[in-house]
Amino acid sequence: MPAFRGPRWAHGALAWLVFFVVSHVILVFIPGDDPTGDGPWSMRAYVIFNVVLISISAVGAAVVLATVLPWARHLPRWLLLTPLLCGSVLLVLRGVPGMAENLLMVTGIRRGGFVGAEDISTGEFWAGIGINSYFFAGAVLLVVATVSYCRRSAESGPEGAPDPSR
Repeated sequence: MPAFRGPRWAHGALAWLVFFVVSHVILVFIPGDDPTGDGPWSMRAYVIFNVVLISISAVGAAVVLATVLPWARHLPRWLLLTPLLCGSVLLVLRGVPGMAENLLMVTGIRRGGFVGAEDISTGEFWAGIGINSYFFAGAVLLVVATVSYCRRSAESGPEGAPDPSR
């Protein structure tokens, strides 16, 4: 299926990952009034958590980019496919329940989502919708980029050289 081949999905996933990295770098340096959300986290744990997210996402961005660059065709297929599959699973686990939560919120079945309070403000409501939609979009982009890479790299033969023209 030609729609799932080519670099555009990888470029979309790359853009999503770059935005994710930049937004979390900003959150580390400009954390706001209470970044721990009145939870048991300390500021140190908040920073460590975000640095881990930034690191994983930066590696993911490099891997997604490598799927469409000519120099990376000499890399073993599993080296790119393993992090792509792991990232896809993680984003699906975050994105799909988030979209289900959006449906609960928008239909009015549960205005606060799965675990939220029913009396959330309009701003919290739309922030939840936006964040869940953002992760769902990331899941779609990364899954399709992974499928695209799988198809292109499988067609390229034993040396694992994907055809950059596809």
